[in-house]
Amino acid sequence: MLVDSHCHLDRINLDPYDGDLAAAVDAAGQRGVDRLLCIGIDMGNAPDVIAIAERFNNIYASVGVHPLDISDDLCPEDTLLKLADHPKVVAIGETGLDYYYSSDNKAAQQQSFARHLRVSAQCGKPIVVHTRNAREDTLALIQEHGNPNVAGVLHCFTESWEMAEAAIEMGYYISFSGIITFKNAEELREVVRRVPMERLLVETDSPYLAPVPYRGKKNEPKYVVEVAECVAELKGLSFADVASQTSRNFDQLFHLGA
Repeated sequence: MLVDSHCHLDRINLDPYDGDLAAAVDAAGQRGVDRLLCIGIDMGNAPDVIAIAERFNNIYASVGVHPLDISDDLCPEDTLLKLADHPKVVAIGETGLDYYYSSDNKAAQQQSFARHLRVSAQCGKPIVVHTRNAREDTLALIQEHGNPNVAGVLHCFTESWEMAEAAIEMGYYISFSGIITFKNAEELREVVRRVPMERLLVETDSPYLAPVPYRGKKNEPKYVVEVAECVAELKGLSFADVASQTSRNFDQLFHLGA
């Protein structure tokens, strides 16, 4: 069985399923995708992702404020801690730094990321990190404010092996999306080859970044299969081995299972 470790179920296209989220979840299940992590991006959608997690036994939630949404970040640490106390909330985030799309508010992004890291450290739930064109600052803030006994995941990873290696040394996992199937992503595929399987996760980040052969279409959790197949090919492993190991990694990171 396989886990989609990062998806936005409140945003996926449900038109093929007549608006029924349960049908989309079932479609993923029919391809062996038996668990999903529904990601929060701001305080406005926190109730929605929690409600989705409450509705489905096989779906979990995270709560946090995306670095591109911090203009709406009115969430103090005690509010995040209260949200994190929900039994279906297994992670803080997504949070982090994005200097690619927004570099004029670096200080505000850093303050928000540091706040999420402190909440993660305090509540003992791992953090889901978005990072783009902010390698040094991301690692420095994790080092300063994070808890090495809790750690987290660098999701939808597109950075260098050197950054991945530094994060792994701090206890983090590296998650790959459909980008690794894109024709122009050979450098990233080399990172996949080098990341140890015991620290690797797969995701869709749906409804974004659908993998080949669905590139250009709306993404959804069932397409995490293609991401795992690509990892298996790059690693010289069977699909079953990749599915099994990434599922164990998911359980270990988010403190799930027996």
